[in-house]
Amino acid sequence: MANDGIIALTWNRVRLLKESPVGMIGAFLVLFWIFVAIFAPLLSPFDPNASNMDALIDPTPSAVNWLGTDNQGRDIVSRIVWGSRTVLQVAPVAVLCAYVVGCMLGLMAGYYRGWVDQLVNRVSDVVLSFPAIVLYIIVIMKLGPSALNIIIAVIFISSPQITRIVRGMTLELREREYVAAAKMRGESAFYIMLVEILPNARGPLIVDACLRMGYTTIAIGVLGFLGLGLPPPDPDWGGMVKDTYAMMSVYPHMSLFPAGAITSLVVGFSLLADGMREISIRD
Repeated sequence: MANDGIIALTWNRVRLLKESPVGMIGAFLVLFWIFVAIFAPLLSPFDPNASNMDALIDPTPSAVNWLGTDNQGRDIVSRIVWGSRTVLQVAPVAVLCAYVVGCMLGLMAGYYRGWVDQLVNRVSDVVLSFPAIVLYIIVIMKLGPSALNIIIAVIFISSPQITRIVRGMTLELREREYVAAAKMRGESAFYIMLVEILPNARGPLIVDACLRMGYTTIAIGVLGFLGLGLPPPDPDWGGMVKDTYAMMSVYPHMSLFPAGAITSLVVGFSLLADGMREISIRD
């Protein structure tokens, strides 16, 4: 019966998303890049790190190199295709881990209140008082550029924001009748937070997760542009822009195509969030 309920709820949300043109466009963009990332070995026409020095004679788009080559003779299509794996491996893991930390802290702060709430709020205040990009730079420069360290940086920077959202909703939901009924049944605080409160806060959290995926995509691109992304020669959309932006006045395609890839994925997550917001309103 529980599985039937989950399937019915999932189908209902998919059906409602189909009624949102904005949400469908966002879902298409996100699913497109997921498809590209999964099938990168099949879709990539060349090795993303292979240099063709003959192509530097004319690096503009051609029948062989559809989007042209970069300043080292590497095929841009291949590097964009493989670069999608960087974003769609790092960003979801980072956001998921940030949500695990942020939800647990927010639930405890909102449910227990008192000194727990004060402690969590003060720590969150300290982290949130710094500009996010400054914290990213500090963390990555301290730990070193790598996929794992980018994930750690996202957890450190995003979890306080998620904590605030979850705490606010927990303060409201803990006063509901179903929470009081669970307490009368003798359920543990852990059970009440995860089974009674958190599922009923899913709507705003799903919307925020979609938006946060876009923010994280931008952060990964910015770190790559600053030389703090994945170490070369791994394809990195932000790193691709960094390597070629000095040549934009001569060969703008070298920077514009990877920048366009970042933009399309971020727009996809933003539109998907709008669609999910419509679903939350109707649900």
